[in-house]
Amino acid sequence: MKKIVMIIFMLLLTVPVFAEEKILSAGVSVNDVPKAFFGSWRVTAKIEDSNSYGTFKPASIDFWNLSRVGDKITLENPFTGAKAEISLRTVEGNVIVFSKKAPYDNKILTDVVTIRLSNNEFSGINDLTLESFSLVDNHLMKTEHAKYVIKGEKIAGESILGDK
Repeated sequence: MKKIVMIIFMLLLTVPVFAEEKILSAGVSVNDVPKAFFGSWRVTAKIEDSNSYGTFKPASIDFWNLSRVGDKITLENPFTGAKAEISLRTVEGNVIVFSKKAPYDNKILTDVVTIRLSNNEFSGINDLTLESFSLVDNHLMKTEHAKYVIKGEKIAGESILGDK
């Protein structure tokens, strides 16, 4: 009896197990972004809430150039010289959420932008977090937040009314 149990046990160890492979994808594909997202935009921002009104501008007008090369999306402002690669968080139809980080000196500015594209315009929110770190031991000294209501007007690029 022990031999039979041992043979069955050995067979179970050597029999290959066939299972379906499932690949889970994390993140959002750049291909999910509507083509109308890319191009040049005139963007206005007005502060809605903040824990540090003295740090953040009450309102601004900017120029965004959103471009794609391969699987990377870049946001540039030719007037300020700012340029950053953005990370897509979600894309659901014409609602796009992306973020970017900009380290400088002893600070890190993080933007989380949520926009809804509509008729060559967009509207949305830009949540900013500014973290300040100690120059001595690099510990986090202060975190400041601001929430802006933003509106964009398409200046150049493919129409929102075109295909994805």
